[in-house]
Amino acid sequence: MSTSKQKPSGLTQAQGQTLVALARHTLMEKFNRQISQEAQERLAAKIKSDALQEPCGTFVTLKIGGQLRGCIGSLVGREPLVEGVRSNAMNAAFNDPRFSPLTRRELDRVAIEVSVLTEPQPLVYDDAADLVAKIRPRVDGVTIQKELAGATFLPQVWEQLPEAEDFLRHLCTKAGLSADAWRKGDLIVETYQVQSFEEPH
Repeated sequence: MSTSKQKPSGLTQAQGQTLVALARHTLMEKFNRQISQEAQERLAAKIKSDALQEPCGTFVTLKIGGQLRGCIGSLVGREPLVEGVRSNAMNAAFNDPRFSPLTRRELDRVAIEVSVLTEPQPLVYDDAADLVAKIRPRVDGVTIQKELAGATFLPQVWEQLPEAEDFLRHLCTKAGLSADAWRKGDLIVETYQVQSFEEPH
């Protein structure tokens, strides 16, 4: 079992909302939507926070009417947090292979969520039963890998797949593996946690 007690980066709610606003502004700029000078200056000042300049894994999730519309991210931060949010917002909107590119009309309807990740930690397990026992529903994001195949589910996916067996089956399918590949005990598994921030409703 992972021995890491690492928690997400400890961003404040205000800092999280700054990241969500940054994702929104990034997409608005792409569509040449007007942003007031005051809003631009306010956001520019907020993103200079030291906490938002740290390298950190991020995912940006887009939904319309509660349904997924795009989700792209990076498990490990190789650039400042704000830059990761910018690039992942663009990728979620325009480069998620599961969806057609976001349209200008959809932008007003899309809800944006930003997830900030802890560094993934290896999860050591003996067999399928041990794996099920060690992953924590609604807490852990899970990454699996076998040779060139790999995939991850954010902890938010537990809301749709609350049973560990179903969670793992769908994750294996997402990776292009057989649905029961997790039962064979030869997957490389890592877990991580997130802080997630959504736009105010």
